Amino acid sequence: MMTTLQGRDILGIGDLSAEEMTAVLDLGAELKSGQRSPRCQKILGLLFDKASTRTRVSFSAAIYQLGGQVLDLNPSVTQVGRGEPAKDTARVLDRYLDILAIRTFEQSKLETFAEYAEIPVINALTDLEHPCQILADFMTIKECFGQLEGSTLTYLGDGNNVAHSLILGGALMGMKIRVATPKDYQPLPIIIEQAKKLAEPGFEITITDDPVAAVKHSNVLYTDVWASMGQEDLAQSRIPIFQPYQINDELLSKADSEAIVLHCLPAHRGEEITDSVIEGEQSKVWDQAENRMHAQKALMVSLLGIEN
Repeated sequence: MMTTLQGRDILGIGDLSAEEMTAVLDLGAELKSGQRSPRCQKILGLLFDKASTRTRVSFSAAIYQLGGQVLDLNPSVTQVGRGEPAKDTARVLDRYLDILAIRTFEQSKLETFAEYAEIPVINALTDLEHPCQILADFMTIKECFGQLEGSTLTYLGDGNNVAHSLILGGALMGMKIRVATPKDYQPLPIIIEQAKKLAEPGFEITITDDPVAAVKHSNVLYTDVWASMGQEDLAQSRIPIFQPYQINDELLSKADSEAIVLHCLPAHRGEEITDSVIEGEQSKVWDQAENRMHAQKALMVSLLGIEN
């Protein structure tokens, strides 16, 4: 049992070392196969300011399967939604819960909860990062290829929170990460600098506006919606800008012949990905979605120090 994560917060992928991420992914595989069946009586709180399907259900299913309980702390039915300071809510929830997953907009709100609550706090998505998604992504890639080190992942689309966490995770795992996106929509420079500091041997980062060059010999093609939550008013105006970055059959044919396709969902079919690709033989999107539950279960087991 890995003990280095017990009691810690995971606010971004960079809060894990390469060894810790590998251990979480391996544990996720063991939990998925039934090789290990740890049990607990812990309470998970879900404090979500943003709508969610996979994150909400996967976290809930994971803690229930461990023998614990979940409390859905919807802001519309708690004092958070009426303006209670985050630091006050954090100190109260700390007395009730064993672990807390937060899905919100500003990274600073997440950091405030982590500062004032002693229980582990997990980033279930912010505008800056989506670390739990990347754990599931890497678990899926490892299932397909046996390892992460040395593989080439090409992300196409908006340089958003998912792209940020993929870059940071790729740095830790010694992967080659290519990000193909319009010049005005590239990942934040601070993320690139952080990735270079975290980098393990073999890591390479390429930022380009050429989608065809980016997918050449790539093992994994990955995309996300072109307008994230909170940017819905920009969705239509972004379509012509991002159209060249759509994962379609033609673009997929330029990648490695054994390449897989990933999408963190929900998908806007006909925009960032075509129906034929997401439903095609190279799509691992549904395995990827399932692995949200297994990876997050492994993360919670590690943070809570649950014995098998």
